Amino acid sequence: MERVDGAEAQAQALFTAPIVVVSHGMQDDPILNYGSQLALTLWEMTWEQLVHTPSRLTAEPVNRTERESMLERARTQGYIDNYRGIRISSSGRRFLIEQALVWNVADRAGHRRGQAATFSRWTFL
Repeated sequence: MERVDGAEAQAQALFTAPIVVVSHGMQDDPILNYGSQLALTLWEMTWEQLVHTPSRLTAEPVNRTERESMLERARTQGYIDNYRGIRISSSGRRFLIEQALVWNVADRAGHRRGQAATFSRWTFL
């Protein structure tokens, strides 16, 4: 996506883009801190619900070990691409995400501040 206009217009373009974008912070049990409109719809959450949700809860308990392994690979390598995994919405609706890109988020000084992911392919199970 080309960056044009000011920061507010760029933020609005990202929020309304036809892709899922989601991120979490660096807490011991990381809390989600951003979700695009499509992420809010897919996980069936309001903004307030999302930004108070531990990111581990986006996966069922049986899939959390695999999810943590993927996040560790991204932490070590800086990013991973072509990730696929099963996630669950707040109402219990399961879906398979495919071709996801997961990367480390850093501030301008290069200090890691969290992780983010984006994808545009999913299938409800």
